[in-house]
Order: sequence, then structure tokens, then C-alpha cells
Amino acid sequence: MSTPARPASRHHKRPRGEGQWALGYREPLNKNEENKKNDDGLNVRQRIIDIYSKQGFDSIDPADLRGRMRWYGLYTQRKPGIDGGKTAILEPEELDDRYFMLRIRIDGGQLDLRQLRVIADISNEFGRGTADITDRQNVQLHWVEVESVPEIWERLEAVGLSTTEACGDTPRVILGCPLAGVDVDEVIDGTEQIAELYQRFIGDKAFSNLPRKFKSAVSGCPAHCTVHEINDVAFVGVVNEAGERGFDAWVGGGLSTNPMIGKRLGVFVRPDQVADVYGGVVGIFRDYGYRRLRHRARIKFLMNDWGPEKFRQVLEEKYLGYQLPDGPAPEAPRGGRRDHVGVHPQRDGNFYVGFAPKVGRVNGDLLHTIADIAERHGSDRVRTTVEQKMVILDIAPDQVDAVVAELEAADLQVNPSTFRRQTMACTGIEYCKLAIVETKATATTLIHELENRLPDFRDPLTINVNGCPNSCARIQVADIGLKGQLVVNDRGEQVEGFQIHLGGSLGTNPGFGRKVRGLKATAEELPDYVERVARNFGKQKNDGETFAEWVQRADESDLK
Repeated sequence: MSTPARPASRHHKRPRGEGQWALGYREPLNKNEENKKNDDGLNVRQRIIDIYSKQGFDSIDPADLRGRMRWYGLYTQRKPGIDGGKTAILEPEELDDRYFMLRIRIDGGQLDLRQLRVIADISNEFGRGTADITDRQNVQLHWVEVESVPEIWERLEAVGLSTTEACGDTPRVILGCPLAGVDVDEVIDGTEQIAELYQRFIGDKAFSNLPRKFKSAVSGCPAHCTVHEINDVAFVGVVNEAGERGFDAWVGGGLSTNPMIGKRLGVFVRPDQVADVYGGVVGIFRDYGYRRLRHRARIKFLMNDWGPEKFRQVLEEKYLGYQLPDGPAPEAPRGGRRDHVGVHPQRDGNFYVGFAPKVGRVNGDLLHTIADIAERHGSDRVRTTVEQKMVILDIAPDQVDAVVAELEAADLQVNPSTFRRQTMACTGIEYCKLAIVETKATATTLIHELENRLPDFRDPLTINVNGCPNSCARIQVADIGLKGQLVVNDRGEQVEGFQIHLGGSLGTNPGFGRKVRGLKATAEELPDYVERVARNFGKQKNDGETFAEWVQRADESDLK
């Protein structure tokens, strides 16, 4: 007698698809994908010009307001007075203010003085004077009303700037070394490649519906200032065995709540191939990227599952149509800090002068001051960095001292303390709807306290302050990374505070540092905490030992 067939086990169901277009999953699997299928984000521009700017905030379609307007660098900002405990509880419309953050993309961090002055004027006329230099070389304004947006675009576009795809599920700003073309030790100048990528891909509807945001960098900087290890795609300057200068390609880096270091494809990319390789990588992300779950919709998850060998094979066979030669890894980064602060020689005999605003916060008047100082001393080129700093190029030797004096008189420090130089902060609860705690003012207070308490501290020490778990300020790769959350103080009150990550690093030994169980501090306790740990490091470090290296061997008691 035959045994009846057993029913199939529940555990052997066909796995759910990840929403990959190349595998036939074209139906949207979540609200974001549905919105993008209903209408391309780039189409919102005309509605802003024709309808929303004329009829006002209340006329904006919710799907545009909280979705497609990002394709032009516009996010609603947080309504004032809503505490961090309500961030994850309230509906978007309860958090939305009637004003926008506007992100201006500055590809390669490159600005001339005309462009800088236009941004300054827009800040003063339309943004209540606000302006922040971001850690992706952009400038962000706040308090922008939708009625002003078309005029802002006209002014920006008249000088070659734009907000196109500054946010959204798109290829966002392309990072570049602020010293491209002038650094004495530069491996290769990536300026032409950045310009070509912008021309070919930004605003192209073939690439305007990606699974999520796409971050990129092109640089031959010997200090590796564009943090290539944590971009979705990065091209890093190298010299091959034949002495040819080109790029090493990295794919799949990123932080947020699931950080990953990018992986080398192992290829040598000639300068004239960068755009094709970039287009192929973006195409793979568009076609094979995971769209079902928003938190897995970055290219790092695809790279993690495929590995660099398969990724390279698909890129060459399906997107390029030719094989790339093997290539060398980049040289180790030039010693010291990556931020280009200070006075340094250019290859043409002039000097560049890098300076440190406090945690990237400037304003319209200060941007005008920077432009005036540069112009008075013969420069027409200003740069932004990925460390929320700025650089004036092309200063003649006999003008350097005067530039430094004028910048420092405006509290733009050319020779800042370690704490002023290496503390970064994201936007925080002041304007951001995702934030739980205040960041910019907290970080500024921290800088002042540490400068007073540790005036002789000279070692590199990065302190990155983030208002939520998303790591816009790169907390996992900082010496001291501060992740905003609500904590209970010693009086039993719930207050703003931070979970503390220690010893993250990029460069020769990249890693996400050490987590000490339960290590938290209230915002009020932060100066005491950082002072204590910095003093312990100062006492215990070996010659040449970095903070990150010390953290790995330090007793837990010395890290608390």
C-alpha cells in the first residue's frame, strides 16, 4: 500500500522576490515604489513652477510633498517645538512645517565667487540667512517657501548650479577632492570625469528611479579625502604597472543602521572609461537592486550578496560589453588629517587656505565675507570639503598672511584646535524630521568646553554628532561617534543624550570601532565624558598610536 504524499512543509515556500526589475518584478512592493511608478520624480519641477509656487503650500499633492519634491532637493523641515520623543510616533503631516530645506548640489565641491555670492543672496533673501556646509560638499538652506522656489532655481541655474537630484532615489552629488588640479601630490585630477558624469546622468530619466539614493565620488586625492570606502561607487586615483594614471573602482560602501565598507572590483579604469563604468554600476543598481524593503534598498546589500567577482562579471558582460584590465589598489592615504585645513602649497607656486566654520554652520553674510576675502586677495575659486570645511584656492605667497588674518577675524579658523577642526554634526532636531536630539548647538558647546579644558590637546580626534541612527554624520567611522537618542539622567528624567561608538576609522585599517555595552551620555554630560576619555588616551598612548588603535586595546573602564 503506497504512503500518501505528505503536504509540502511551510518552510519550503518559494522565497519572496526582492523587487528586482531585471528578474521580472515590476509591480511596486511598497508605497515609495508605487509613487515612483505613478510619476517620475523629475516631473514635479513643472508642477512646482506652474501650480504650487502660485497656489501655495496647501496646494501640494502629498505624494509630491513627501516624495517627488526631493528629486529637486526639497524636504519639508520639522515643525518647531516637537520633541524627539514624538519623532517616531507622529504622522508625517504632523511633523511637517510649511517651510523647506533646500539642498544645493556642489559637485566636486567646486564654486567660483559668482556662484558663492548667489548662494549667499538666496540664503539672505529666501532662507532667513541660514546655510550649512554638509559632509557631502553641498550647501543646505532652511525656511524656504514653495512660492520662492522658481526664482531660486533661476538664480542658481544662471550661474551653473542646480538642485536637480540633490535628494531622492537618484544619483546624488558627486564628491571630489577640493584640491583637484592643484594638489602637489595628486595622483590624478578627477574634475573632467565629475563634469562628464553630471552632464550624462543627472536629470536623465533612465536613472531617476533607483531603489534608493546613490552616492558617488571621483578623486585622485593622496589623502583620500572623499571617503571612498563608504560611497555606493567611488573611483580612486591609482597608477598601474605601465605607469598609466587611472582609477580603482569601489562599490557598495555605506553606513546608516547597517554599515558596510565598499569592495574593490579589482579593475583599472582609464579616465575616458569612468562615465561608462559609472553608468554600468548605476544600471546594475537600478535593475538588480532590492526594492521590496526600503531598509535593504541600497547597493551595499546587493554587493554583499553577490560579491565583487560576480558584480564585475555582470558589469562587464551585460553593461559594458568589454572586459576591464586588473588594476592596483590605491596607495595608503597620505598621513595626517583628510580635511585640507590650513595653509599648503599648490603645484603652481600659489597656496590654498583651508578653514573651519563651526560644524559646517555658516550664514548668508558669512558666505559674502568669504567671497570678499577671496576676491581681495586675487582668488576666484572656493571649495567645500566632505568634513564641513571650506578652502580658498590660488592665493599668492605674499597674500597668505593677510588672508589668514581676515578669515580668523571672521571666526573662520585656519589653525583651529583639534576639536574645532574635527567635530562634525548633522542637521539635528532643529530642522530634521528624523532627528531625536539637537546636534549643531550641542556640538558647538562641546567644542568650546573642550578647547577650554584641554588647550594643549593636539592629536587627531574626530567627534561626529548625529541626531538619529541614520549616520548622516558618519558616526561609525569616527574616533568618537555620538548617536542621538533619549536617555534617562541621574534624576530619573528622560533627556537628550547619545549612544557612544568609539574607535571607528577609514584608510589603512577601516573598521566600525568598538561598542562598549551600555555606553551612553546625556548631552549635558558630553564635555565631561569626552574630556575624560581624551585624557586617558593622552596618558596611555604609545608613540604614533592613533585614538582608534588605542581604543582597541584600552581597558573598558578607561572608555567609560
